[in-house]
Amino acid sequence: MSQDLSNHRKSYEKQELLESNCPENPIELFRTWFLNADNSDLVHESNAMTISSIGLDGFPKSRVVLLKKYTWEGFIFYTNYNSEKGKAISKNGNICLSFFWAGLEQQIIIKGVAEKLSENLSDGYFSSRPDGSKLGAWASNQSNVVSSREELDKNLSSFEKKFKEKEIPRPKHWGGYIVKPVSIEFWQGRPNRMHDRIRYSLEKDFSWNLERLAP
Repeated sequence: MSQDLSNHRKSYEKQELLESNCPENPIELFRTWFLNADNSDLVHESNAMTISSIGLDGFPKSRVVLLKKYTWEGFIFYTNYNSEKGKAISKNGNICLSFFWAGLEQQIIIKGVAEKLSENLSDGYFSSRPDGSKLGAWASNQSNVVSSREELDKNLSSFEKKFKEKEIPRPKHWGGYIVKPVSIEFWQGRPNRMHDRIRYSLEKDFSWNLERLAP
């Protein structure tokens, strides 16, 4: 089977990204773009981001997770530490995050180093989750092979009984990461494939160097 996609083309004409409109700190620009995406009817899940890591098998792997917080220091998400991505990060914390907001013709690509959050911060976020999500963190041995859907449902049912009318604690194997960026690239689609690409790179003195990249 084959399908020729060579005629799939779109002209990007909605916005521009110029150096004169870029702040010194890329987190400021991230905040501006994110709030715009979050308030746009053209973006359905603004905090969905792709995480790419190098697996224990040596292959890169990407998957979509949800950004839960961003600060001046970095970008925070939560997962099972024993999952495939958790094991990959424990071996090599250098990862890439990317946001693609097709309706706005924008991408943000973040290279950074992932570090575990402190337990108290993971506890605080876990306590804010719905009970169903809390139970799911206990019931799913994320990334492990399971025999059937019934096995998953049975695991969930057992934890529903275990924690019935009780506070559900955070599993020790579940928690957060903060990704501290070393570079952040902002991509704005433009006509004729002459896209705007502005990259911020972190310097040794913790200032940011801004450069334009050819599309």
